[in-house]
Amino acid sequence: MRKMKDSGIEWIGEIPEGWEVAPVKRLCTMQAGKNLTSEQIAPEGIYPVYGGNGIRGFFSDYNCDGQFLTVGRQGALCGNVHKINGKVWATEHAVITTPSSYTTLDFLYYLLIGMDLNQYVSSTAAQPGLAVGTLLNLKTCYPCSTLEQTQISNYLNAKCSEIDVMLTKTRASIEEYKNLKQTVITQAVTKGVRGEREMKDSGVEWIGEIPAAWDVAKAKYCVTITHGSDPKTEGSIPVYGSGAESFKTCGEYKEGPTVLIGRKGATLHIPHYIEGKYWNVDTAFDVKAKNNFSLPYYYYLATSFDYKFYIAQTTLPGMTQSNYYNMFLPFPTFPEQEEIVNYLDAKCAEIDKLIAKKEQLVKELESYKKSLIYEVVTGKREV
Repeated sequence: MRKMKDSGIEWIGEIPEGWEVAPVKRLCTMQAGKNLTSEQIAPEGIYPVYGGNGIRGFFSDYNCDGQFLTVGRQGALCGNVHKINGKVWATEHAVITTPSSYTTLDFLYYLLIGMDLNQYVSSTAAQPGLAVGTLLNLKTCYPCSTLEQTQISNYLNAKCSEIDVMLTKTRASIEEYKNLKQTVITQAVTKGVRGEREMKDSGVEWIGEIPAAWDVAKAKYCVTITHGSDPKTEGSIPVYGSGAESFKTCGEYKEGPTVLIGRKGATLHIPHYIEGKYWNVDTAFDVKAKNNFSLPYYYYLATSFDYKFYIAQTTLPGMTQSNYYNMFLPFPTFPEQEEIVNYLDAKCAEIDKLIAKKEQLVKELESYKKSLIYEVVTGKREV
């Protein structure tokens, strides 16, 4: 056990004797990048463009060359750290960070991650942001020996690589389960769950063949679709928009069950089945079922719609009430709709449990990686 001393910094606690405490500005220089318009960032560019959240695209020129770090200065994920080697363009949303003679690049990379810069983000402006002056004046710790810094970064490179491999495999597994779930849903709502039987062409590309005994009908004969609106009073009723969980509450309400389908936005393809009281704003339509049509069956259908046939691509992707009403839907008998829904409720619950386990593993691995980096760069774990 090596001897420890109090760093005098609450988030660090004790550090090894022989380590120094200093502001970040002793360990590096920081400079904001230069602005580019969205039109200048294009796939045809040669050099990667780094913004506050990492690579945004490519550009025909570069303003940084060599080995350095970028720290996200503005945006939803500001505070994240990227290691760069080569020619890139860093926008004004990224802070170009170069180590001083007191520290190595790799150690500085892990040190900034271990400092958890997100906790210093200011949310007073339209977008979350980090001030360069704030970053430079933050107190941190470091070993004076660059040899020890190299030992630390080599250790973390190896350990974090192992964790990253597990994270990549686990995330890939989650996507496989999600794809499996969607395949199961689409198969059930368009082919049924009764095994092999005589089939016919539905005449609709995304539906394909359907059982010969089924009909095909326009959605306007199956459901009613109404617009949302902004709430006018405060209260405890959950408010929904396009493809999102409840994002606020209000005093008005409608009674479920309903299916919320997107009117505009990047996530309009994600429907929600809502029970109880709710309110929807104008980025989402709410759907009620007509006689002989199951609302849960419509929900499962909505997860399978091939939106590219219908979406109007303006500034934001959009769907109209007419788009939805004029969709052709597979129309089995009501008892068979209920049979399909019961089957899918059970199968999706099974797959969701597997996904939840994998997602929990991702959280645990990310937490362990974060904890490991913190312990090593503050000297609590000797390497």
